[in-house]
Amino acid sequence: MSKASVEEIKLESHGLRGQLAELFADTSSPSIPDDANILLKHHGSYQQDDRDQRAALVKAKQEKAWSFMIRSKMPGGRISSEQWLIHDDLCDKAMGNMRLTNRQGIQLHGVLKGGLKEVIHNVCHSGLSTMGACGDVVRNTMGPAAPIKDTLHADTQRLTEEISQRFLWRSTAYADIWLDGEKIDPEWIKDPEVNPAVRQATQAPEGEDPIYGKLYLPRKFKIGVAIAPRNDSDIFSQDIGLVPNLVNGAVEGYTLFVGGGFGMNHGNLTTRPFLAQPLFYIHRAHVVDAIEAVVTTQRDHGNREERKNARLKYTVQTMGIDGFRAEVTRRLPGIETFPAKDIQFDTVEDNLGWHEQGDGKLYCAVYVSMGRIDNKTDGPQYRAGFREIAETIGCPIIVTANTNLILADIDPADKAKVDAILAKHGIVHAHDVGFTRARTVAHACVALPTCGLALSESERALPGFMDSIDATLRDLGLEDEPILFRMTGCPNGCGRPYNADFGFVGRAPNKWAMFVGGSIRGNRLAGLEFKSVLGEEIPAKVREYLEAFKAERQPGEIFADWFARARELGPTPAVEQFHIEIAERNARLAGEKIEAAG
Repeated sequence: MSKASVEEIKLESHGLRGQLAELFADTSSPSIPDDANILLKHHGSYQQDDRDQRAALVKAKQEKAWSFMIRSKMPGGRISSEQWLIHDDLCDKAMGNMRLTNRQGIQLHGVLKGGLKEVIHNVCHSGLSTMGACGDVVRNTMGPAAPIKDTLHADTQRLTEEISQRFLWRSTAYADIWLDGEKIDPEWIKDPEVNPAVRQATQAPEGEDPIYGKLYLPRKFKIGVAIAPRNDSDIFSQDIGLVPNLVNGAVEGYTLFVGGGFGMNHGNLTTRPFLAQPLFYIHRAHVVDAIEAVVTTQRDHGNREERKNARLKYTVQTMGIDGFRAEVTRRLPGIETFPAKDIQFDTVEDNLGWHEQGDGKLYCAVYVSMGRIDNKTDGPQYRAGFREIAETIGCPIIVTANTNLILADIDPADKAKVDAILAKHGIVHAHDVGFTRARTVAHACVALPTCGLALSESERALPGFMDSIDATLRDLGLEDEPILFRMTGCPNGCGRPYNADFGFVGRAPNKWAMFVGGSIRGNRLAGLEFKSVLGEEIPAKVREYLEAFKAERQPGEIFADWFARARELGPTPAVEQFHIEIAERNARLAGEKIEAAG
């Protein structure tokens, strides 16, 4: 009997229910079958195993070290101190830590099968949800992280919540499996702090989903909102990116970009990263309807035969942007659309440190190394420090798209207290981190040991490489330059390496493909410079580009603009010499191998 396809599994799942309830009630096995794992993703969890232990366990003919990752959804990255403390408590059910994601969510890794239901149950009782954090649906909606009290920031946050509510999948399965059917008499769900979208979805009747149908989407779907000139949500990497337009002090409408996405496969030329393209501008009242028209167009026209080509970016490429636009507008009868606005961005980075919010209060954007909230003995005690702030200050918290953390709504009288808590736990301020380092670690994916797709290290490797690269930047006097480094453990590109100045994409243990030429603005794709580099070669290769940049840049020119200019003009002298030296080195090494073999 042939293995069921993902589409068949979804179709026969009865509202993404499958056998999940029965499987998680069975404590005799630490794992679940692959088809159940496909459904589980829509509930916000993945089955994983500890790959550090895999080889030894296989050799000993023992079961893999199975566990589960749980992902919480937080539109725009917002989470209260009370919700943060609940997640901090849940760390003890996981690996003792949590991971901030570059989609402004929180991941708990290493949760055992018997504890999964309790963790999801507690996340929901905090007022958040895991529903749709993974799977072939609209994922967590990203938004501007800074808690600035103005019209633009208020409306973009409101929009992320409207999108989240509109696109939750509708089925009683979630409540039945994880909440023991609390939809019947859910006292907790009446709490105003509970996400109303969870309330609506968990009480929805069984049947065909009004937006997703019976098959849901062909693949995952990502949406982000940004306020120019800060592209912190990386909107060109999204299936849909949105940018607001202010007229006479009010948000008149949004420009939509469509078809971004970075997943690819090494050596498969039918897969590649794309930047989102302008679709149209639409008035604020119709923005969510326009998003639904894009989502349903993807539902009906996306590739369901080949999952590698099933993202919206391929649908847009297949239909053409004009044909895609025509189909979307056809689904908006009586609603007028307009040409996209000209949008200019300066950076994708966070504005770290202390800032005024605009309402008399302050916020502090704190750098978090690799987005990992833990209590390492040889580094910052992030978990203890942020817990103490949540307990004593009780401020709202925001996860940024660069996996940093913002402490919001701080009374100026509490600024010294916050500083003292951070210092007590070794959590350094932005200016103590180093300008480049704070940008550099913005996007390193989790990779090994928990991600089943990782071909190489990422989170555990990048800090070591950056120690050497930071030394080079200081040596060349470039430590304050806006240069973006990103790393990911496989070509799926979750760390968004393909629009960085330097992007490293895992190929095999200690081997990465090296991409160069993206931009700190997030609006340019990098090109493949080296198909495979060893980890120990990375700092030296980066240094050659940085030396060329320093020698050939024009006054005020940033690395991204220098590289683009250099490529237009052909190899500049320093870059050309660099490639000559690399070619000579490779030839020498090949000769040495031949001589050794002889």
